Amino acid sequence: MGIPHNNKTSTGETPFSLVYGAEALIPVEIGEPSTSFTQASEESNGEEMCINLDLLEGKREAALIRMAAQKQVIEHYYNQKARLRFFKIGDFVLKKVFQSTKAANAGKLSPTWEGPYRIHGIAGK
Repeated sequence: MGIPHNNKTSTGETPFSLVYGAEALIPVEIGEPSTSFTQASEESNGEEMCINLDLLEGKREAALIRMAAQKQVIEHYYNQKARLRFFKIGDFVLKKVFQSTKAANAGKLSPTWEGPYRIHGIAGK
């Protein structure tokens, strides 16, 4: 039966299999033999490890491609949801007050925005 392994969604593989080229057998699977453990012998295990190591580079490349594809999907989703705002010279804006720019004696009820400020020039995006 075996215990299900935790495949990462970004790579489709477990971290152990990407490093060592094989799935790990946990003590429960050895104590209560699963099909993957009972059918293994020393010779077949050695052959299987050689084959897995030969295929490991391909698995790593496939995982890298899946990671890049997932990154593109996330980027596309973000770009759809992001609302870009463009300011013009003369617009009024508020500036967020961060913890590092708060006054020394300001409490938690102090304002979180300061301003308004008028835009005099545009430096970049």
